[in-house]
Amino acid sequence: MIDLPRVRIAHLPTPIEPLPRLSATLGGPTIWVKRDDQTGLAFGGNKTRKLEFLIAAAQANGARTLVTAGAVQSNHCRQTAAAAAKFGLGCSLVLSGSPPEKTSGNLLLDQFFGAEITYTSVEQRSFVLQQTFEELWKAGGRPYLIPYGGSNPLGAAGYTFAMQELLGQCGTEQPDWIVIASSSGGTQAGLVAGATLFGFTGKVLGISIDAHAPDLQARVAELATQTLSLFQMQQEINPSDILVNDDYLGGGYGVMGEPEAEAIQIFARQEGLLLDPVYTGRAAAGLIDLVRRGYFKAGEKVLFWHTGGSPALFAEPYNDSLLRRLRGTG
Repeated sequence: MIDLPRVRIAHLPTPIEPLPRLSATLGGPTIWVKRDDQTGLAFGGNKTRKLEFLIAAAQANGARTLVTAGAVQSNHCRQTAAAAAKFGLGCSLVLSGSPPEKTSGNLLLDQFFGAEITYTSVEQRSFVLQQTFEELWKAGGRPYLIPYGGSNPLGAAGYTFAMQELLGQCGTEQPDWIVIASSSGGTQAGLVAGATLFGFTGKVLGISIDAHAPDLQARVAELATQTLSLFQMQQEINPSDILVNDDYLGGGYGVMGEPEAEAIQIFARQEGLLLDPVYTGRAAAGLIDLVRRGYFKAGEKVLFWHTGGSPALFAEPYNDSLLRRLRGTG
C-alpha cells in the first residue's frame, strides 16, 4: 500500500454504533451509524479526513495560506479554517451568498478561527476563488488552493483509508449498504475507491444533495478512478458503477424542507443524534423514505455514514424553522 504524506488531526477510528430504536421505529433493515461527526476538529465532520492529506500537501509546497470555497454555512470551510489555525496558516474563504444580518453557525466559527471572508454569487464563485488565489500569490501569501469540498484525488484518499478503517472494525460482518450524503463527490469517490482496493462486498449509495444523478455519477466515477491511480491501481470506474439517488433534492441546495426537518427530529428523538439541515438531514430523509418504501430487505445491515455538520443547526433560518416544527406551528 502506498504511503501518502499525511498529518494526523482526526480522532480515528470513529465509532460504529447500532441504532436499535430507529431500526425498530422504521422496521425493515438493521441500521447502524459511522460517527464521522466525531472526527474532533472544530465540531468534527468528514472534511477532517480529507484535510489530513491536503494539509500535508500544503506544507510540502511551502504554503502560508489556505484558500477554498463553499456556501455561507459550509462545513468544509469551517474545518479548513480550523486546520489553518491549528497549523499556523492563514485562511481565505470565498463564500457564495450574501453576508447574513446575524453571524451564526459555521460562519461564526470561521471568524473565530481568523479566516478572511469574501462573498460572491454561486455563478462567480470559481472565478473569484481563482482571483483570490492569484492576488494572494502576488502579495507573497504563498497560497495553497483546496477545491470545493476538498474533493480532489488527494482529499478523496481520506475516504479510501476510511473504508479500510471500516472493514477493520467490521471484520467478516460487513454492512450490506453504506448510505451517505453526496455533493462534491469526494467522500463517495473515496469510499468507492476503497471498496475496490480493500474488498468491500456491499454497496455504497449516495443520496444526492444538489446534483442530478447522471452528473453526480460521472463526477464520482472520474474522481474514484483518479483516486485509485494515487494508489498505483489503474482501473477505470464507470458512471454506471456509481449508485446515486436524486429523489430528495427538494427545494434545492441548502433549502430545508419537511423531509429534512422530520429526519433531524427522528434521529434526535430516537437516538440522541444530531444531523444538519443541508447534508446529513437530507441523506437521512432519503434513508428513512427508502426504508419505508421497502428498498432495503428485512435483515440487511445498513450503515449510515454520518458526515457531521451540526453547527448549521444553530444558523438562521434553520434554527427558526426547526423550532416552529417542534412547537407544532410550522
